[in-house]
Amino acid sequence: MSDDFLTLENLTLGYGGAIAVDRLKLSMKQGELVALLGPSGCGKTTTMRAIAGLLEPVSGKVTLDGQDITRTPPNKRGIGLVFQSYALFPHLSVFENVAFGLRLQGVARDEITRRVTATLASVGLAAYADRQPRALSGGQQQRVALARSIVVEPKLLLLDEPLSNLDARLRLEMRSELARLQKDLGITMIYVTHDQSEALALADRIIVMRQGKIEQIGTPPDIYERPQSAFVAEFIGFENTFSLERGALKGPRGHLPCEGAPEAAALAWRPRAVVLGQGPHRGKVVGASYLGEMVEYLIETPAGLIKAETSATAPRHAMGDTLTFDLPLASAAVLARG
Repeated sequence: MSDDFLTLENLTLGYGGAIAVDRLKLSMKQGELVALLGPSGCGKTTTMRAIAGLLEPVSGKVTLDGQDITRTPPNKRGIGLVFQSYALFPHLSVFENVAFGLRLQGVARDEITRRVTATLASVGLAAYADRQPRALSGGQQQRVALARSIVVEPKLLLLDEPLSNLDARLRLEMRSELARLQKDLGITMIYVTHDQSEALALADRIIVMRQGKIEQIGTPPDIYERPQSAFVAEFIGFENTFSLERGALKGPRGHLPCEGAPEAAALAWRPRAVVLGQGPHRGKVVGASYLGEMVEYLIETPAGLIKAETSATAPRHAMGDTLTFDLPLASAAVLARG
């Protein structure tokens, strides 16, 4: 018997006859945090909705903790949800917002007090129990939404872009808070995001989705350092991607020679891996942007545009300059699929 805690078996999902997710296969261990990563429309939120019971599958099966829950009502699945919008009750205090689900379950009053008090303490809101949502910051409201989901002790917690409404500093704080809570409580989580930095920072494994299918599954280092396809490479920052054709790099406008190229479908480089001022290639600077600690350049080449980044302290190149550059093979991602 499999020891997988959650399994999706050939899960096919759709809206109005259009297939959004096609025969998805996925498994998770208990206590694991998996990120569904991909652009808008790739099927990640649709998959989450089906796991939660908010969308009936066209076909396939969802199993949680050894039980087939494919046709189980959402409120009977033991699954918690945290959405992009906090969806707090504005007329209820923080305590009552968090207690709401427990009251629906008929939990005894003393037990509600104990569990809500402990949960608010775990998210750093013990002193805010009597406040109403309008008196809280965005980050505090998101903590209330998180507390409301974990207080019912779900088997699985689903988070759909939960930090997207927060500013950069608060996102970083909440990301650290989520990581701490997940490890402290041992909750099994699925985290839906289009932000690669969130997925890399939080997940035990990342599932990159594209057009309703899984493009690649791996640990954060697997995905970041060893993408398997051009789509994954470009999505996680290898912005200079070329297919290989007879030992040359093929771009939208032509070719660049690539001596010693390995057997692969394509090669990709991050902008910071491009070496400017030396190398076998030549190009023209058609864009230069100062970004504080670095300068970003767009180089027009026979194979198309190449993006490069250098330290702001490095020699500067002006618009219209012609310069040499190199794409070191040692810095390239070797892609099995174009």
